[in-house]
Amino acid sequence: MNVAEPASALRRGWALWLPLALFAGFFALVMVGLYKPADREVASAFIGKPLPQFDLRPATQGRPGLAFAKFTDGKPRLLNVFASWCVPCAAEAPQLAQLAASGTEIDGIAIRDRPEDVAAFLQRNGNPFAAIGADDVSAVQLAIGSSGVPETFVIDGKGVIRHQHIGDIRAEDVPVLLAKLRAAGS
Repeated sequence: MNVAEPASALRRGWALWLPLALFAGFFALVMVGLYKPADREVASAFIGKPLPQFDLRPATQGRPGLAFAKFTDGKPRLLNVFASWCVPCAAEAPQLAQLAASGTEIDGIAIRDRPEDVAAFLQRNGNPFAAIGADDVSAVQLAIGSSGVPETFVIDGKGVIRHQHIGDIRAEDVPVLLAKLRAAGS
């Protein structure tokens, strides 16, 4: 009997079982991810912080511009960051109209837009905004922690950000935003 034979057989055994063990480990990792997915919500560092001081010119005729002072009148409201060139912004228009019809005051910030494009967007999709400020260089957008359009913020009556909704507002988001507004008014 050769002494090298058992060692060689042992190595062949590991070589046969190693791919199966690696596959089993990968399969277990995938199953854990399916049953307990990662939290996809991005927590904003700006929740609980006051809006920055700003004073934006009107984004279009027929609506006033927007300034920080409007958010300190004691009434909670929504602040919607949008753009005329944004397809999801048009998709959320019915939900914004529903929120406005329920008595929610909504102010807008138009990002990197021309007045005539904002006017055409509002003509096509409706205008739920009490005021719309023009943020030509995204300075206010970035200062409030918005990285894209659309985004909607719940602002309490003291000008403090209480909730940030990233992306377009869908029908199932309307009750959540209304609840966040009620909580901001307490």
